[in-house]
Amino acid sequence: MLVKYKKCCDKQSEGFERHMELNHLIDFNEMALSDWESLCTTISDIIQNPVRYADACKGKVLATPFFEPSTRTIFSFQAAALRLGAAYIGFSDPYNSSVAKGETLKDTIRTIANYVDAIAMRHPLEGAAKAASLFSAVPVINAGDGGHMHPTQTLADLTTLRRRFGKIENINIGFCGDLKNGRTVHSLIKAMTRFPGNRFYLISTPELRVPEYIRQTMRSTGHAFTELFTLEECMDKLDVLYMTRIQKERFASEEEYRTQAGVYVLTADKMRIARSDMIVMHPLPKVDEITEEVDEDPRCVYFEQAENGMYARMGLLYHLMYHKKERPPVVRSNVEELRCRNPKCISNHERYLPQRFKRPAINPAELVCEYCDTPARL
Repeated sequence: MLVKYKKCCDKQSEGFERHMELNHLIDFNEMALSDWESLCTTISDIIQNPVRYADACKGKVLATPFFEPSTRTIFSFQAAALRLGAAYIGFSDPYNSSVAKGETLKDTIRTIANYVDAIAMRHPLEGAAKAASLFSAVPVINAGDGGHMHPTQTLADLTTLRRRFGKIENINIGFCGDLKNGRTVHSLIKAMTRFPGNRFYLISTPELRVPEYIRQTMRSTGHAFTELFTLEECMDKLDVLYMTRIQKERFASEEEYRTQAGVYVLTADKMRIARSDMIVMHPLPKVDEITEEVDEDPRCVYFEQAENGMYARMGLLYHLMYHKKERPPVVRSNVEELRCRNPKCISNHERYLPQRFKRPAINPAELVCEYCDTPARL
């Protein structure tokens, strides 16, 4: 049963303004919680009153350059634009663009920004959306950058949790599968550490554990987490089980992938251990990690989750597409002697990019790459 939104999400918002401090959405944790509350209010109102928004972005254009395959994310962005009265242009295969001729990401983004009011971009390299934002005159939305982040999936996930539980705090959530490469997992864990009382159960093989920077985030924010190897160890404790597929495309070889594939499968027997009010989420696509039998269990909400993604992206576009176009400032390297040590980082492929490092609030003694969050080797 759905629960009505609490606090910011239970308000009927007649004539509220498009006002967010956010210029780009690269990482949910870069969004002020006040911006999240404004967005939350908008999403709630869109769900309840979709007709009110039919022409909210009439005359606006969204670009969807996807350098990596997608179904739900690209379709939901395009549907979101259309339902707001906007148009969209884009590609779902970089070989149908000038990227195939050797064009740099910088030039691609600068060109696209001339034609549109916002860019929702997916790319296989980590930090690509951050890099694009340095050169774009319009808002850039990270629709997935390699195995790093996927903040609009996080918006879909948080919207689903609010609609189901009426809150985002004091939730016991288990993440199962490929926690190393799962950008949806990284994004959602980071986001949920901003709300009190959440406890994390991390179910994976040793090879597919969450990255150290995610564990550090949980430690530094005081959120309890437990790393486990089997679902049975925690099923009866969970409010939410977030299943993920083993991401074949992130492995170096077929052999390496096969050693991890099929280790975690959610079956009817495992679901019998779970509480009757637990829900199962999945960012999709799913492959063989959830059986067909379990698909019919009413506790599985992943298709509802996918629909919520469209509403969440509608709310985001509603706020971002009216930003005034501005030439981005020139950004230079801030630590000349360092280069990111992550071979999947965009900065190691597009070598003109300035080397950018930051000191995260959770651990200001450490330098991390601004593009992909990989700790620097000092």
